[in-house]
Amino acid sequence: MKKDVKGSPAGRVVTRFAPSPTGYFHAGSYRTALFSCIYARQHGGSFILRIEDTDKERSKKEYEKNIVDSLEWMGLSYDAFYRQSERTEIYRRYIQRLIDSGHAYVSKEAGGKEGGREEVIRFRNPGRTVAFDDLIRGHIEFDTAELGDFVIAKSMDEPVFHLVVVVDDREMGITHIIRGEDHISNTPRQILIYEALGATPPAYAHIPLLLAADRSKLSKRNGAKPVTAYRDEGYLPEAVVNYMALLGWHPADDREVVPFGDIVKEFSLERVQKSGAIFDEEKLAWFNRQYLQRLDDGAFLAGARPFMPASIAEDAAVRLVPLLREKARCYADAARLLAPGGELGFAAALPAYDPEMLLWKKAPDKAAAAAHLAAVKAALEAVPAAGFSADAVKAAVWPYAEAKGRGDVLWPFRIALTGQERSPDPFASAAVLGKEETMARIRAAIAQLG
Repeated sequence: MKKDVKGSPAGRVVTRFAPSPTGYFHAGSYRTALFSCIYARQHGGSFILRIEDTDKERSKKEYEKNIVDSLEWMGLSYDAFYRQSERTEIYRRYIQRLIDSGHAYVSKEAGGKEGGREEVIRFRNPGRTVAFDDLIRGHIEFDTAELGDFVIAKSMDEPVFHLVVVVDDREMGITHIIRGEDHISNTPRQILIYEALGATPPAYAHIPLLLAADRSKLSKRNGAKPVTAYRDEGYLPEAVVNYMALLGWHPADDREVVPFGDIVKEFSLERVQKSGAIFDEEKLAWFNRQYLQRLDDGAFLAGARPFMPASIAEDAAVRLVPLLREKARCYADAARLLAPGGELGFAAALPAYDPEMLLWKKAPDKAAAAAHLAAVKAALEAVPAAGFSADAVKAAVWPYAEAKGRGDVLWPFRIALTGQERSPDPFASAAVLGKEETMARIRAAIAQLG
């Protein structure tokens, strides 16, 4: 059921995400896009992407592309796309309109004090109290007298933020502005411009900022990564979206793993908290693991395969899935686990190892180790290649290990297969390698002990 829409008497909802392409954006910015998109979808409305690229010196196409790519990866589709750099004539008309109505004027700047400019366009501030009801924070009032006559354009062709935001939001029919709380102080100026244009301001909802672990504002300076970095590390977009949705909001039943469809149904601005939420990469990794565990083997392997060494054959990759499921929090973990020296690095290639490693510390006898490996090899001969699973290998070897000593038998067996002290148990390792490779590695180990 569609919820009541505060601030929009007609019930029509249009939201927007309006980033400046002056750098790579992190989760703090994209959570604003997420909440705006969710709110629009929840009410059957429209979500607009507007690139605020009027800063010609700092705006870069590569940053714009990253914004578009990030939204696409997260599944946040938009219904319209605009660039402010393509709307200069519209802003010029509004500047002239405000000048003609007496709400703005060309200011002669003594000594070029406004950025070295001798003339700028200033808004004639009535210097009164401005009030609005924030959908998250309640009633807010500002005395605008201290703002003075503020600049709305550097020239007729160079409007500044406060003007272009109002013009675009009005022209695009924006009904709800969901943005970070750091924009609260901008709202009085924008409301004054709305009123000067004879227009009704939209509803405002200022969400809490995301914080780093030290409770400072999340930013690039303290290690915040672009959202596409998580894509490149093999995170699932569903997991990232789920986690970001719960940063400052939670469903009524306090579930953590919530599909996007359920988030859209249950989201409400009334349940958005006022205090800042901490962005925790460990928690994000936990979310991603939950989503990875829900994938079937085929889907899991399809995601992991690009992160696996090319030397791993397809059949070996299939056999690796259970171990990767157990250990990986994101697909990039597959690359780390399978790299030389990684816990699963033996699957790509057997590392060179000292034959002394094959000796069990409680019984360091080469002849005994070789005899145990020969017995294991004989036991495995009877296991068919097609059924060479961890359970089948264990069933074949376990009785001998129980009789002769688990450490005495299983230690050299594992080292023969992996060549490394840190690795899975020999049954799982043998299943990953397959019968042919397992037997070859046991034979090679026996030869080294001879």
